[in-house]
Amino acid sequence: MTTPDPVPPLLSARAARLAMQTPWKALNEVRRILLLPLARLYFAAVGVPWGHGWRLYGLPIIQKYRPSTLIIGDGVELRSTARSNPLGPSHPVILTTRRAGARLVIGAGLGMTGGTICAEESITIGDHVVVGANTTITDSDFHPLDPALRRRDPLAGQTRPVIIEDDVFIGMNCLILKGVTIGAASVIGAGSVVTRSIPPGVIAAGNPARVVRKVE
Repeated sequence: MTTPDPVPPLLSARAARLAMQTPWKALNEVRRILLLPLARLYFAAVGVPWGHGWRLYGLPIIQKYRPSTLIIGDGVELRSTARSNPLGPSHPVILTTRRAGARLVIGAGLGMTGGTICAEESITIGDHVVVGANTTITDSDFHPLDPALRRRDPLAGQTRPVIIEDDVFIGMNCLILKGVTIGAASVIGAGSVVTRSIPPGVIAAGNPARVVRKVE
């Protein structure tokens, strides 16, 4: 299996050749650059410091509860428009902290297309994690399972922290639920529902996700 070449410098000869062969990618880069001033203002307005080397294809949706923590590392790439990825994200990337004291900490080099990361208690994502299109990661049930409690307090769902370690690859259309830890360098197959922790260095898939084999 060959590894794709890194994105060439914008004004290089290789970038010019790539633009001729894949004009939609060139347009994505133009849109990304034009979006930068608005994106920086938007992140400042919602109280999230701008990181080094970010690449935003379309504006994500940031819903930060003011007395909460939302940290995004350097080198993050977020694709929030249908044009930005052939898998066609169904909505922009959504990053949310839902209550006071919630923590959402994202390491360096995250790549994410569409989808949602929603922290009501704590979600920690390591470095160089790839999250496929339209995946949801949440640490909350949102609503209580008991109907009487749901009537009294419809937002009192249970929460447990989620940890996704370095170099994890999560396929498209996955659901990562509360209390889960995904070990370093593991792969989650497309369409999986992860309800229990996954050890490092394995491939897991299914509903509920189970270990299939080790990563070679």
